[in-house]
Amino acid sequence: MGTRSPLPILQGVLCEVAGGKLTVTGTDNEVTVRTYLDVEVTEEGRTVIPAKLTADAVRKLPVGAVSLASVDGHIEITGNGPQFKLREMQVDDFPKIADASGGEEISLDGGSLIRALAQVGVAASTDDARPTLTGVLFEANGENLRLVATDSYRLAVKDVPGIATEGSRLVPYRALKELGRTVGMGPMKVMLGEREASFVTDQGRLTVRIIDSTFPNVQQLFPDAHSNRLTVAKDAFLEAVDRAALVAEDHIPVRLAMHGGGVELSVIRQEVGEATELLEGDYTGDDMTIAFNTRYLRDGITAVDDDHVVIETSDPLKPGLLLGASSDDFRYLLMPVRL
Repeated sequence: MGTRSPLPILQGVLCEVAGGKLTVTGTDNEVTVRTYLDVEVTEEGRTVIPAKLTADAVRKLPVGAVSLASVDGHIEITGNGPQFKLREMQVDDFPKIADASGGEEISLDGGSLIRALAQVGVAASTDDARPTLTGVLFEANGENLRLVATDSYRLAVKDVPGIATEGSRLVPYRALKELGRTVGMGPMKVMLGEREASFVTDQGRLTVRIIDSTFPNVQQLFPDAHSNRLTVAKDAFLEAVDRAALVAEDHIPVRLAMHGGGVELSVIRQEVGEATELLEGDYTGDDMTIAFNTRYLRDGITAVDDDHVVIETSDPLKPGLLLGASSDDFRYLLMPVRL
């Protein structure tokens, strides 16, 4: 957990054994993960152990039961023969962590939330110099929970139906993408407080500090209508873009020449060569050519949860909209590349 902090103690995890349960807590002072595991207990207690080294040691043990014991300032890890002896870290140095309280509580299916976050998360920025754009906005949209992310080049919006909420909170995506791995995909309670957001299941709890910033007003970016509409099979479209990406680099766009028969994808890279492919589809509107960043386009296609992808456009210099053919609960707005 402590890769973002210079404090040595944050390279460790707090292990507490009581009542037949092992509770493991890790933190970097911004994100805290607490997980639970039923264990056979011979003596209750608490200690801090080096996280990465312990995890690597356990993975290298033969298949079977693993035993951990605190003995004279060391942690002994034994499993079906081999044994590791690692030095304990000071329990008193580990941060005192209180569970977040207050704020609105939402109950939902964890798997549905995690899948929705994966859809919008592709548009979240990874640039810490712009922290506002590294988050996912949780906000109310009628009787739905709306999730929004943008890095200023693309914008992703997902409506999770039947989840009523109030207000809005901006949560770092780097923490949200750990939900499935840390607290699981079962029934989940989400607490959105003023300073922290918590995600709780029977498997554990993830608590993260909310980004204290104003998210851009993105709703105004969606046009009322587009004059052109292309519908293509998702898998075929994704495979075609993947082939185009063999020639392209991040700065080389893929061109989409849309017409009545479908769309022609092409990439031209002067020092390497070019790739061209015709993809059948349904198209309505005027013939036009628009270009997109190849990786950003691929991300958008992948995020659409439908067998067919729709691209709506109005002008080669205005953003294109990607969505599923059977539902508009996920929308991906992508800035074009000027040719």
